[in-house]
Amino acid sequence: MKKTNPTKGRQSPDADMRREYRFDYKQSRPNRFTGRIDRGQLVVLIDADVSEVFSTAESVNTALRALITAMPRVTKTRKRA
Repeated sequence: MKKTNPTKGRQSPDADMRREYRFDYKQSRPNRFTGRIDRGQLVVLIDADVSEVFSTAESVNTALRALITAMPRVTKTRKRA
């Protein structure tokens, strides 16, 4: 099998970038997912092995709430200037 140089023939990443792009905003549409966003929620990505155990948001929240109640309370102290 013939080995090839992986960098040979490739252009720099900036070679296909233009100095300026002009967008036609007349064709733009509003974000269809805006109404689904709840400011009180946070989206977090979990690893595949964790998602096998916790397949729903409810199961993740139940486990995290149990963990929170098991954690010792930490009292915050103010630092003196």
